[in-house]
Formats: sequence, structure tokens, C-alpha cells
Amino acid sequence: METVEMAGIGAFWSVSFLLVLVPGADWAYAITAGLRHRSVLPAVGGMLSGYVLLTAVVAAGLATAVAGSPTVLTALTAAGAAYLIWLGATTLARPAVPRAEEGDQGDGSGSWVGRAARGAGISGLNPKALLLFLALLPQFAARDADWPFAAQIVALGLVHTANCAVVYTGVGTTARRILGARPAVATAVSRFSGAAMILVGALLLVERLLAQGPTH
Repeated sequence: METVEMAGIGAFWSVSFLLVLVPGADWAYAITAGLRHRSVLPAVGGMLSGYVLLTAVVAAGLATAVAGSPTVLTALTAAGAAYLIWLGATTLARPAVPRAEEGDQGDGSGSWVGRAARGAGISGLNPKALLLFLALLPQFAARDADWPFAAQIVALGLVHTANCAVVYTGVGTTARRILGARPAVATAVSRFSGAAMILVGALLLVERLLAQGPTH
């Protein structure tokens, strides 16, 4: 039984890794953090903490209640979408420019705590990530396994979080190294990342409105 459980985790790892490789709001923030700051660890760490929170929510069974309540899901979607749009707008207004000889740029996002909080908001407030966890994690957990079901969910969530850590750290670090000597290109990429965050936020709102359908 334990071999079957480990096989399920291995299968989930491959699926999770492919999903993490698909660019989205997380990629956009990792790229922006890589261009704007000397270290991407606070930003990536914040996003990882958001996924750990989502894992705990799914393991506790709260995600099912959220998904089953249109009002709560709409509120979560609106909050996450507004946050992404705001973050994307600030990125467009102040595109990141790498400065190899300096530390972090002198704006309000310079503190480690601030960057981590932004990252946690991007992943933790993303209703698409919550629904993905809700739909995906239970598919790789077995009710009759030796491990408790909640423990399996936690293990799978941590596997996904580890994949995110590797990919997002690599994305942010690579962006800085490749674009560090190309400020004009770096600024364009930063603006593209900001626009991507705005687009993702707008799509979240549109999808939720379409899912609600007519209210009369």
C-alpha cells in the first residue's frame, strides 16, 4: 500500500511540475522581483507560504465549503482579482530596472516582509489556485490508504510547493542574470509582467461573472 501511495505522489509530482511551468501571475511576479531586487527569495517565499496556506485549507476541508458558496467564492475572486490588477498597475507605473551595483530599489516594495506579503497575496488570494488544489489533490489521495487522507493532501500540497520553489526561483534569478545588462529589455519585460497580472485579474472577474450567470 505504501508503494502505491508513493507512486501516486510521483505521478502527482509530474503533473504538478508541468502545471508550474505554465506562465501566469506567479511567473510575472517572480520576473518582476528578479529584476527589481537583489534576491528573489522573499518574493518566492511569500508565494510558497500562500500555497502552504491553500494546502492547509484543502486538508481541513474548508475549500469544499468555499467552492460550494457562490457568495464566498465571488468575494474571494473579487479580492484576488483586485489585488492582481493593483499589483500589475503599480508594476506598469514603476517598471523594474536591474541595477547590479545597488541593492533593492528604493520604493515601498523594498522590505523583505513587504515582498513576501505581496507574494503570499498573489498565491493565497488566487481562487483559481484554490479550485485547482480542490480538484487536483484529492485525485491523487486514496481514502483506504495507510496514511490519513488529510496527511496525503498535505504531502501532495508540499510537493507542489517544492515544484513552485524550484521553478519560480529559477525564473526570477534567470530574468535578472539575462536582462541585468539590458535595462531597456528588462523594462519592457517588467511592463509585460505587469500587464499579464492585470490580464489575469480581469479574466478571473470575467470567468466568475460568467459562472454566476443571470441573477434573475
